[in-house]
Amino acid sequence: MDKLENSMHERTMKPVQSIQPEKPLKSRRQFLGDLGKAAVVGTTVAALAVDPSLSFAEETQLTAEKATSKLSRRARARAIRIEAANHHFERTQDSLIHRNNGDEERYEAKIGNFSKGLPHENNGEVVPSAYAAFVAAVKSGEPAKFEEIPMGGKRRLINPQAGFSFGLEGGDPQSYLIDPPPAFAGREQAAEMAENYWMSILRDTNFLDYPNSEIARDAATDLNRFGTDYKAAKSEDGRVTPENLFRIDIPGATIGPYMSQFWYLPTRFGANWINTRIRTVLSPANGGKDYLTDFDRWLSIQNGGRWEESAYDPVLRWMRNGRDLGEWVHVDVLFQGYFQSLLILLGNGILVDKKNPYNFSRTQDGFGTLGAPYIASLVCQVAQNALRTVWFQKWCVHRRMRPEVFGGRIYQVLKNKSNYPVHADLLASLSDKDRLGRYLDEEQGGLLPIAFPEGSPTHPSYGAGHATVAGACVTVLKAFFDEDAFVPGPVVPNSNGTGLLPYIEYDATKLTVGGELNKIAANVAVGRNIAGVHWLSDATESLKLGEQIAIDLLRDQRTCFNEKFDGFDLTKFDGTKTIV
Repeated sequence: MDKLENSMHERTMKPVQSIQPEKPLKSRRQFLGDLGKAAVVGTTVAALAVDPSLSFAEETQLTAEKATSKLSRRARARAIRIEAANHHFERTQDSLIHRNNGDEERYEAKIGNFSKGLPHENNGEVVPSAYAAFVAAVKSGEPAKFEEIPMGGKRRLINPQAGFSFGLEGGDPQSYLIDPPPAFAGREQAAEMAENYWMSILRDTNFLDYPNSEIARDAATDLNRFGTDYKAAKSEDGRVTPENLFRIDIPGATIGPYMSQFWYLPTRFGANWINTRIRTVLSPANGGKDYLTDFDRWLSIQNGGRWEESAYDPVLRWMRNGRDLGEWVHVDVLFQGYFQSLLILLGNGILVDKKNPYNFSRTQDGFGTLGAPYIASLVCQVAQNALRTVWFQKWCVHRRMRPEVFGGRIYQVLKNKSNYPVHADLLASLSDKDRLGRYLDEEQGGLLPIAFPEGSPTHPSYGAGHATVAGACVTVLKAFFDEDAFVPGPVVPNSNGTGLLPYIEYDATKLTVGGELNKIAANVAVGRNIAGVHWLSDATESLKLGEQIAIDLLRDQRTCFNEKFDGFDLTKFDGTKTIV
């Protein structure tokens, strides 16, 4: 441990370049560029009979004029694809550098990185040779190398090769950048872990009851002590309050009830009416439990061991608290919430975006393009782009540990006096009987109570798959529907989730389509945090990543339309408006 401590003092907290997959990144852009340029030359020479000495820019300009050229249908189809490839090729550079938070190089024992499913020492640290084999496989990108990774149990790693795949629409999965997450020893990491603890404590408190909850007030007070290092939504004077607790500061997500209206409004799937109540799990007070709260069980799960089954509530309920939301994001189909939102938008007569050309047609409706079936398919399609992209970030760049692992490190600090560099402000909160120490079981020694019996998935934490898909899917929906339209007849669940009541508070008339779409994305992203398997920055940064992925896909789709179309109009998560 002396070596670990020395390493901590010798290194700075600046992000460093991650270990990169050599083969895919070394030749990836060059390969695509050579292929695209050769295709452009082939098209301009064979189909257009132009001088092959044209510059690359002239060739690209020529392909951009495809819609008014005399090209054959076959050649135009090829030119559309070439123009899209050239756009993405020019958008990125060979010098693109993906940076992580430096923890993997900073700590020899890899205490700040993902290792779930690999074999671990008795103190919870990963076996060094297993981690080295894991990184070597990722660095090589060779399928056979992944089969050589030593495993600690029967639980397998989830799809580490996804980030090496290519895509034919939108940006290349490796062409997107995301800021590094907080570092292990930093105050921002401590603030995010404090939030995870408070989320676990408040899992069974209804969101509507937060303003009158003593626990919610204590949580807000504690999180305010982290100041600007806690980067969630805050009031105008920069304070965390019970009203904005666990919210993300994006347009609409801080207005009205915590849960989006798209969880509750009438939903019709063709001729089927969908009952949007869910099968949830029982709370500890009613025969359920939280998990990974003793170290032996925690260690077994880190090694990939077996887990027990949850105890389910026999009554279907509308989601009303963190435990309900956590169970929804435990078993959902990743684009499910946004497909449900689409069905609600269509079924409640919400108008499509003002720029849709079929708003002005006397003789036509959209269908296979710019109509309901097209939008539905795009909500599903963009999820694939999002997953490939974020899986590259997870496995090849950041390899960030899950919150449950940080809880294991804190356990070793509190119980065995290990010198892991956990920030002093978090340790102070855990020991203070007026802060976290008042609510957490001292016998648990800082282990984070997890909502899922298996704990987190066997893939790294950053970025978040759910949040990236959420950002991508709601961006597609905002591009196609009138964001400024008001949501009709807002409702909230009653105290036990068995019925719905009208929402009649002062801000009921401020709930808009765009705001509630942002809110359902925030609900899903933060729901994974409430369950204990993700961090705040996983949610906030991944939403933005998904948004850019969707914008790039929409751009490529737009070039394929025959309709006269001025572009997709939408509001981004930062509040700015853009036309794609």
